[in-house]
Amino acid sequence: MADENRATETDDLLDRVDAAVEAGDRAALDAALEPMHPADIADLIERLTPGDRRAFLTLYADGIDGDVLSEIDESIREEVLEQLPRAVLDDAVREMDSDDVVDLVEDLDDAERALILAALDAGDRAAVQQSLAYPEYSAGRLMQSEVVTAPEHWTVARAIQFLRAEEWLPEQFYHIVLVDPRRHPVGYVTLGRLLASRSDATLRELAEDSFRTISAFAEEAEVAYVFNQYHLISAPVVDRDDRLVGVITIDDAMQVLDEEHEEDILRLAGVGDESSISDSVMQTVRQRVPWLATNIVTALAAASVIAFFEDAIAQLVALAVLMPIVASMGGNAGTQTLTVAVRGLATRDLSRANALRVVRREVIVGLTNGVFFGVIMAAITWVWFRDPGLAAVIGSAMIINLLVAALAGILIPLGLNKLGADPALASGTFVTMMTDVIGFLAFLGLATAVLL
Repeated sequence: MADENRATETDDLLDRVDAAVEAGDRAALDAALEPMHPADIADLIERLTPGDRRAFLTLYADGIDGDVLSEIDESIREEVLEQLPRAVLDDAVREMDSDDVVDLVEDLDDAERALILAALDAGDRAAVQQSLAYPEYSAGRLMQSEVVTAPEHWTVARAIQFLRAEEWLPEQFYHIVLVDPRRHPVGYVTLGRLLASRSDATLRELAEDSFRTISAFAEEAEVAYVFNQYHLISAPVVDRDDRLVGVITIDDAMQVLDEEHEEDILRLAGVGDESSISDSVMQTVRQRVPWLATNIVTALAAASVIAFFEDAIAQLVALAVLMPIVASMGGNAGTQTLTVAVRGLATRDLSRANALRVVRREVIVGLTNGVFFGVIMAAITWVWFRDPGLAAVIGSAMIINLLVAALAGILIPLGLNKLGADPALASGTFVTMMTDVIGFLAFLGLATAVLL
């Protein structure tokens, strides 16, 4: 019910925004958007058609601040940047943390990037350029350079005095990072513990056991895993000499985790890892055509198996009726196993240490399901066609195909992962091909040997 109410409210808001934009009524548009969170405004902008989006930005351009800009999906971000007046864009960029600026400019060409960086003061520009020097999809790109640090010998009173006096502090931070004279992080103290402790206690005494550092060259996926695995709120980022260069906060880590999950879902569906409802028709076509073309190849492999047994099918029409059931059951079973395997690899629950145990489990599950549904299909076939031989054939084929589906669903993603390929990217295609080919081969082959 709550989701339905939210959807209705969103539709009503879109109607009000469309009406205000069409009438050129800035006051009505402000009234509709004033109570909204920046993330919701960004979502609304993404939902608009390109034409409506241009009209919206023309009317509401000076309402786009750094908070809204940082939330806009990268699929339409460049389009939005091009339509914002230079003064509005400069003000918005100056409001953003360094990590948000990096996210904003890293995919732009050199000229557009230089234009945005020119709006920053020298210190902020240097911080952004330092982050951009790190590899793409690394912790160095994800971190923000604004870090609150203190020596570990400071007392609580000295630290609080420092925090109250400084004006450059980030809007949101969770820890004071303790550093030695060479700027090596040696611990951190949560703000909650700082405020709850006696004033003469040293920061060293308050350091958290959860402290750990992250290399600026670590992959984003590794960062998300560490945050999720160890329940971190923030973590210092260090260079190759273990010197502090930035900090990653939980909101950035969870965004990466969300993006990783979204990419896996999109790849499993074969629609590309950057698909969005904001994409144009041509963008969507380009993303989907390669996987549909690949599917044609795998479908032709399955069709060639059917063609090999066309004489058997011509003699016994019931084979044509029943063989899609065998392939469909195998495909669904393979997808179930594949989904569990890909998720296990992504969360590192599935590794070399337990791979054999998981494979053994899936084999037993596949065999059990195969026997269960094989018996059911054999009974249905006997009632339907009154042919015990055909019933035995489809029951046996069902057992074989569900066993193969379980093996393919676990071994293919494990194999791709070992080769360094993304298991979510191509596993689905290969698993489907295996279950189709083996399903048809088992069913039609057994039918030819037993019934004809």
